[in-house]
Amino acid sequence: MEADATVSVDQIDRRPVLVAERIPDGVAAVDDDWVDDPQVADGAANVGLDPFVCEFRRVHADDQQMPAVGSTAPDFTLNSQENTPVSLHDFKGKWVVLYFYPKDQTPGCTIEAHGFTRDQDLYTKKNAVILGVSVDSVDSHKEFCAKDGINFKLLSDTSTDVVAKYGSLNQMNGTSRAARNTFLIDPTGKIVKVYVKVNPTPHSEEVLAALDELQKSGGQ
Repeated sequence: MEADATVSVDQIDRRPVLVAERIPDGVAAVDDDWVDDPQVADGAANVGLDPFVCEFRRVHADDQQMPAVGSTAPDFTLNSQENTPVSLHDFKGKWVVLYFYPKDQTPGCTIEAHGFTRDQDLYTKKNAVILGVSVDSVDSHKEFCAKDGINFKLLSDTSTDVVAKYGSLNQMNGTSRAARNTFLIDPTGKIVKVYVKVNPTPHSEEVLAALDELQKSGGQ
């Protein structure tokens, strides 16, 4: 089943309810990724979702204030997988692909990171850097990068302050995760494009295409 064909719980019922209230025994499905746990699948079938491959979201990000296109990207400082501080303002003069993702070493997040890793040289040629942010720890990022050969900065926001600042905080059953959103920031620090609820598989290609268009139309 294709990702864009999946129906999420909040599309069935727009009321703000916990997944656990709709998906029996599905509390473990706290990730914004594809889930194939048998218990979750059984619950999914009860509400009309695909019983084998489903996406469950308890989305609060929709209710938050997200920085708008044309506004200055909020600055921040977070530690990378090397446990060294990285600030957004460090990259003034470059394009920045700032992407938020739910959790290290989960299927969709791995696909998304692999795409950015694969295309790293193309981003470098376009004077662009990639920064990934999740609420995982520095140690988790270090393990993810080592295991999957990720060649760009993954930043740890365990406090969820930056995730919330970018209107991308999801919470479910007491667990906080980043929503899968991306902000494309130009060399002056202005947000020029926002991607919400990203499909991880083609995402790097669509960001590269947007960079091409923006740079051809007069971007720096």
